[in-house]
Amino acid sequence: MLSQTSSLVELNADFLKRIVIKPRDYLWEPSPMLGVERMKLDRIGDEIARATSLVRYKPNSNFSAHEHAGGEEIFVLDGIFADEYGEYPPGSYIRNPRGSKHRPTIGHRGATIFVKLHQFSQQDQNQFVMNTKTESWRPGLVNGLEVMPLHQYGGENVALVKWAPNTQFNSHRHWGGEEIFVIDGTFYDEHDTYPAGSWLRSPHMSEHCPYTKDEGALIYVKVGHLN
Repeated sequence: MLSQTSSLVELNADFLKRIVIKPRDYLWEPSPMLGVERMKLDRIGDEIARATSLVRYKPNSNFSAHEHAGGEEIFVLDGIFADEYGEYPPGSYIRNPRGSKHRPTIGHRGATIFVKLHQFSQQDQNQFVMNTKTESWRPGLVNGLEVMPLHQYGGENVALVKWAPNTQFNSHRHWGGEEIFVIDGTFYDEHDTYPAGSWLRSPHMSEHCPYTKDEGALIYVKVGHLN
């Protein structure tokens, strides 16, 4: 469930705690821009913040031009996200480093994105867009797993992981923590069940033993960034 210590200032801001948010917990809030709503997952700061959010754009909405002082990482979940540089369908992974600028302008399909703000290292200046629907998968560490690396810098690694139905992974610890967003299917471990739309943040040296059942799962996963 959500925990908030100060309105719009500290939301799930203790990175030593395990946090789980499921779709049943969503509380969509209006943003400063008409037609744009946010579901805040974690946040430190006010309108300019270190933040992880879901952002939902209504059809034909837009967001004012802005600079990414601390970087912006986006995964497009549905609809078509767009700015002056291009259009990004579901499965697009976008990295806009510190100092980059854009003006999101959304068409008739609307868009929903998973976005992380102000979380880039000063030296991490790799700007790119990846269409994960057309990229190749690599074999995972166990049968039934496929991995698509998205980004790596220092100790931080970001990837998509595709779980076949009824796949079991080994119990393991998260050096530097682990963050998961369930894109499709249902993800499980010994602690709980996580349907599509669930967000999990597990602290440094936490441990679990994940698996899937008949649905399988597709997850975004980031590790090594919470030490």
